[in-house]
Amino acid sequence: MNRYEFLKSMGFGGAALMAVLTSCVSQEDTYVPVTTIDPKATTSSTGNSNIGATPITDISKITNPLIKIDISANSNSALKKVSGYVVQSGIVVAQVAAGTYAAVTNTCSHEPKKQVIFDSGEFYCTAHGARFDITGKGLNSVGSKGVKAYNVATDGKTVVVY
Repeated sequence: MNRYEFLKSMGFGGAALMAVLTSCVSQEDTYVPVTTIDPKATTSSTGNSNIGATPITDISKITNPLIKIDISANSNSALKKVSGYVVQSGIVVAQVAAGTYAAVTNTCSHEPKKQVIFDSGEFYCTAHGARFDITGKGLNSVGSKGVKAYNVATDGKTVVVY
């Protein structure tokens, strides 16, 4: 069921339906899946140098990590495959390409809803359709403020967000 069908089922019609449909969405917000990801991207608009970076092997040198995720744990098995993601401690961590991970806050910048997920190569808020690239940069008008992105490193067994 899409948004239009849902609102019609809730009894919205005519001008009220159009007002609700246009309140959070504009033409440029049409969902377009990303088909390619540049795993060699090393910088972002937030200035984080390891967002989308290739894996590093000595994660023990990372001071003050926000979270450490054991990839082999069953609860984190989604991180074993490309496009898989987990949400921990308010952070969405996704495998964006083979062996390459990215992380952003789970809280959307459009409205403070904790509904950001990873889908089709981008971070996406299920509440209003805000879209963000792997560096946290907004991809549509609803996501124009962007979201906080974090540095991520892995040794192949553990993913560290810092």
